Amino acid sequence: MKLDEALKQDVEQELAWDLALDASGIEVGVRDRIVTLLGRVPDYAQKLAAERAAERVAGCRAIVLELSIDPPPGAEHPDADLAAAIMSALRWQAGLTGDQAHVEVDRGCVTLMGEVDWGYQRNAAEKVVSRMRGVVGVANRLNVRNSEAAFEVAQHISAALARRAQREFAGIHIDESNGVVTLSGTVASLRERRAACGAAWATRGVRAVVDRLSVQ
Repeated sequence: MKLDEALKQDVEQELAWDLALDASGIEVGVRDRIVTLLGRVPDYAQKLAAERAAERVAGCRAIVLELSIDPPPGAEHPDADLAAAIMSALRWQAGLTGDQAHVEVDRGCVTLMGEVDWGYQRNAAEKVVSRMRGVVGVANRLNVRNSEAAFEVAQHISAALARRAQREFAGIHIDESNGVVTLSGTVASLRERRAACGAAWATRGVRAVVDRLSVQ
């Protein structure tokens, strides 16, 4: 098992290596394999990039984000302008049709509401918004319609995980009820945990995913 000091060094190196991230304002703390990221980043996209970078490091059991967003001069936008830009970006996003997502913006914090047909559309909308300039946080409250649900949802998710890497996901248990999928068991890394949840969300008929996975 990797010691906390070695894990800290690995996370620091991963942050420094990521070209999409300016890690100069980030400090790393590790205790019992729980990684805490502290400091400031210029935008929400970099906050997410820092989280993803830490997830890639083997041995990390959990991540605590204590990163505040400090936009550079000129990067802030009025909420009305940001809301209009978000709606335009969502309309141009492949896979989303019409005005499925409704947007509220409060001092750069974006709330997505409405209904979409599939889980992947919910995730796609959040990804588009999280990368936009001026956004400091995203609350995804999009609902997935409970219509045309596929039969044997759990089996479809198991097959999807097996196609990706059966050995990595052998410890996952899948329960499904009325489109709500609960994932439990163990995975080897936070990255595998995110991949398992992504496979569940991408399955036809899934309305919600409950993540009860733990990292070994």
